[in-house]
Formats: sequence, C-alpha cells, structure tokens
Amino acid sequence: FAASPYLFGLARRWPEHLRAFLRDGPDVRLVEVLVRTEAMIGGADEMKGPLRRLKGELHLLTALADLGGVWDLDQVTGALSRFADASARAALRAVAHDQRERGKLISAPDDPRGPIPGLFGLAMGKHGADELNYSSDIDISLFWVPEVLTAVLDDSVEPQRFVDRIAHAFSTLMQDRTGDGYVFRVDLRLRPDPSSTPPVVAVPFALTYYEGVGQNWERAAFIKARAMLGDENEGRAFLQALTPFIWRRSLDYPAILDIQSIKRQIHVHKTGEGLEAAGANLKLGRGGIREIEFFAQTQQLILGGRDSNLRTPRTVDALAALRDAGHVDAEVCAELTAAYVELRELEH
Repeated sequence: FAASPYLFGLARRWPEHLRAFLRDGPDVRLVEVLVRTEAMIGGADEMKGPLRRLKGELHLLTALADLGGVWDLDQVTGALSRFADASARAALRAVAHDQRERGKLISAPDDPRGPIPGLFGLAMGKHGADELNYSSDIDISLFWVPEVLTAVLDDSVEPQRFVDRIAHAFSTLMQDRTGDGYVFRVDLRLRPDPSSTPPVVAVPFALTYYEGVGQNWERAAFIKARAMLGDENEGRAFLQALTPFIWRRSLDYPAILDIQSIKRQIHVHKTGEGLEAAGANLKLGRGGIREIEFFAQTQQLILGGRDSNLRTPRTVDALAALRDAGHVDAEVCAELTAAYVELRELEH
C-alpha cells in the first residue's frame, strides 16, 4: 500500500476490517458489505456517512484481493460494479424516503415497482457492463414514465420538477465530498440532447428522439446499457423498445463511415476534448483500452442487427462472440483479449 496513501489510510483507520478481510477472505466480506448496503434505510442525511464508509471497506477488500492475486480482473470489476448497483439503489431509496416524508410521494415504501414507480435508471458504459475500475465514475441515464409516475405523486406536485429534484438529490448524496470521501461521481449526460434536456427525460420524448435523430454513437452507448435502478421493469421495457434503434438489420455506406468515427464522437461528447494525450495513455492512447473497446463495439453495430449472439455488453465477451461467428481470427481475438486484460490491470 506504500504507493497508495488512500489505501494505506483506510488500513490504518480500520485495522479491525483489515483483520476481518484477511481472516474471512474477500468473497465472504464482499457479500457482507453488499448485504449491509442493500439493507440501509432512512433519508439522505442518515445514509451519507454510512454509504461512504461502506465504499471505503469495499475498496480496501477489493485492493487486497487484487494485489494479492486472489481475484482476477473480472472479479475485481464485478465487485466494484455490484457495489455501485447497491449504493445507487440505496441512494434512490433515501431520496424517495425524504420526498415521502414531505408528502410529495404517496406510493408505499415497499412498492414492488421500486422506490419511485415510473422512475428508472440505466447503468451505462463500464457500469452497465460490470466493468468498473477503482476510479470510475458511474454513467446513469434517468427516465420517467408519465402515466405511472403521475399516479404516485401528490396532486400539487409537478412531475418534471419532482424528478429533476430527485436527480439532484441523488447525485448530491452519491458524489458530495465529506470527511469520509464520496461514494461515486455520477454522470447523467448520456441522455437525449443533454445540452437542452432536463436531467430526467420522459420516455415518450426519449423514444421519439432516438427513433428520429438518434446517432450511431448513441447506439454504441446502448450496447452496454442495463436496467439497474428504480422501476426496473419499466427500464427493461424501454430497452426492448429501443432494440430496432440499437440493432439495425441493414446499414448504408454513410452510416458505416459514421460508425468508424464513434470513438472520437463519444470522447468529445463526454469530455469536450479531443483525443490527443501527452505521453503514454493506457486508456486513450494508440492501441489503448478505448481502441479495443470501440473495435468490438463498431463490429457489433455493423453485424449485430443480423446476429443476436453478438449483442453482449462486455468487451472480452464481444471479442469472443466475434471470433466464434468467424468475423475475427482466433489469433487476433486472443491478442486483443490479452492486451485488454493487461491494460485494465495496469489501469488499476
């Protein structure tokens, strides 16, 4: 831990946790951390500290398992992604609790449709594919179903303002820095036309947007999308409705040319910057992580409309599927997979 003041500080701060991790093993302790996170109740103020301390425990045990060679890359990224799911769900429960206490939300706390029926979030990017790394932010796209949500709000509540307040409170709870750090940085920009739309987009508008003017880079982003938060049944129905948009059976030549520029389009959309990076850059540099990811995604976009076996969110699985379908040589697949795993481990 000498090279990581953060991990060294956690180990010194919580020697009892360190002993427990070493005694019980990471798998047992991971389940215990997730169970405690999923069992959290109360409002945002009550959850702020505990959520951040649980994140610290998760990072400490994951680092021990990673550096000690107990977990491989998939287990490391899987643990981080599972905690991202659990903490995001806890945060949404907390902000829903606060709105229920204020009389704005009238659904039952244990409503099977989720904390706020009609509101759902899609995990996007590495989060959606269960590929998070230690420093990842989480990309979440938030949507609401007007006829469902309106029915569970007090008559005095304007739905769009309500969901926008929920998004703000959710992001604040997850990413505000305190003495215990933060849980995850949250990026809500992977939504239709983020410069001119509210943080939570109504489903009818979103479907019209994607079907009418959706871009190929947005199709690529949805390859990794997963209904994760809130009313997950509505989230899965939304993704099902987008299937013809994401997975087109035929593409014209200009569309294929546009797909080839997806890497630059997504990077500029996310950062507002170009792709030039000084020195060696594991993620953005030539032959880096992002080039391997977008090689797989562009092949999926071109070929996945006619072959559903190629519609997998994880990069390594996508490379294997392309190999099995005869689109990538076995030697190339093995070389790209080995490079991807090594680069991701170095990234950590």
